[in-house]
Amino acid sequence: MAGLKAGLRVLLEFWKGFRLLPSAQLVLLQFFILILSLLSNDSTPSRSVTWLLGVIALLLVAKMIRQTPAYTALGLIFVGGAFIFSVPILFGYEHVGLIITTHAFEASAYFCAAYGLIRYMFADRYLTKDELFAAAAVFTLIAWGFAFLYNICQLVVPYSFQNPNRTGPLQTWLDLLFLSFSLQSATGLADLMPVSPAARVLAMLQMFGGVMYLALIVSRLIVLQYISHSPRTNKDKS
Repeated sequence: MAGLKAGLRVLLEFWKGFRLLPSAQLVLLQFFILILSLLSNDSTPSRSVTWLLGVIALLLVAKMIRQTPAYTALGLIFVGGAFIFSVPILFGYEHVGLIITTHAFEASAYFCAAYGLIRYMFADRYLTKDELFAAAAVFTLIAWGFAFLYNICQLVVPYSFQNPNRTGPLQTWLDLLFLSFSLQSATGLADLMPVSPAARVLAMLQMFGGVMYLALIVSRLIVLQYISHSPRTNKDKS
């Protein structure tokens, strides 16, 4: 009984700290969406769960936008537009123009939140747990945002991507997200090849942004870690 109470106390303390970290919540939710995508299908329950998780992600994005020095009003407009235009898709109305509009709002909301978190990280002076989760959240936000852009690209220009394992004008969402993470991390592991000019321009922009992000953010975190452990800082704190 004492062990159970101790375990519950630990979980309660963890939740008290975790609920104050929207960046950590978003990262955990997006990884959960990735795992759930392994079991996804075109059934109504699966589409409903996917939509619900997407809405929760948008709410977390809106929360981060409100807590960071981003353009709050503009970011919340993007989140609201993504939610409104995604509702008809939930009920099976998958018009190309509607999907493009929804993805445009979603990508804009994710990029706005990423920009706000980057400004937040560069405005702080000391390395905290929140900075580490924010760095991970920015990476996933940018990767998801470009995946939305890739899907828009292939809807506007069919056969924008060449896949040796799949034929047809459109690639799956998971393939596009895998390509986005591959380019973002500069690993080059994706077997998906952008072939249209628009897709290649987007890929080059993401490769450039991914390299610059890793260089700037990693160096920033190292500097913050050095400042927090420098003798002069410790002396000032005392």
